[in-house]
Amino acid sequence: MSYGRTVTVEAPFDQVQQHVRKALADQGFGVLTEIDVQATLKAKLDHDMEPYLILGACNPPLAHRALEADRSIGLLLPCNVVVRADGDEVIVQTVDPGTMVTLTGLDAMAPVAEEATHRLDAALAAIEAAGREDHDRPA
Repeated sequence: MSYGRTVTVEAPFDQVQQHVRKALADQGFGVLTEIDVQATLKAKLDHDMEPYLILGACNPPLAHRALEADRSIGLLLPCNVVVRADGDEVIVQTVDPGTMVTLTGLDAMAPVAEEATHRLDAALAAIEAAGREDHDRPA
């Protein structure tokens, strides 16, 4: 079962993460939490790895609707968005909101998941387009 939606961008990591934040905001998502996995593993385990961020994104109207359908859905909120380096590329992944429907089995969750999917797909498309512009821009 696939539980993520992914785009790959050929642009510098810092630029991509800025595009991610803007694209999420443009779709009504705020970033509530941020985990810098690279820094945390270095500080706690002295382990070196590629840049890797986990952003906890929330669209309040969608979160409210989901919580009205199932108070336990908070276990799956906020929506995690991963931004990670992979060589010269940056991979951006979001959880597939359809997993909320699959995991809960609640039909009432389907419209919320559909709207969240639409908004996250629009954000991913904007990130991909911005990355292409960055890549095509002369240095």
